Amino acid sequence: MKAIKELEEWYLSQCNEDWEHTYGVEIGTLDNPGWLLKIDLMDTDLEDSEYQEFSYGVGEEADTSGDNWLITKLENGKFVGYGGPQKLEELIRLFLAWAHGNA
Repeated sequence: MKAIKELEEWYLSQCNEDWEHTYGVEIGTLDNPGWLLKIDLMDTDLEDSEYQEFSYGVGEEADTSGDNWLITKLENGKFVGYGGPQKLEELIRLFLAWAHGNA
């Protein structure tokens, strides 16, 4: 649960009586099953930062029938992550590691 607390702290640090009215963090579920994580980067210190797309368990060489898969990338000004049903914490940790490394 430490990752959730750290994400809460990152979110709160972005709230400036303006950012939170337009942007935010979205956590949802997928129907395959899995998790979705979208974090707006616009008007944050991260909006111009580079991120190397990271994934495993997907693609032609992977067994995509299991739950051990994950994709993270930047897309339309957002950090976007998708992962299997037990990958939410890992998605959050990947974001936080990148965010802390680029702050």
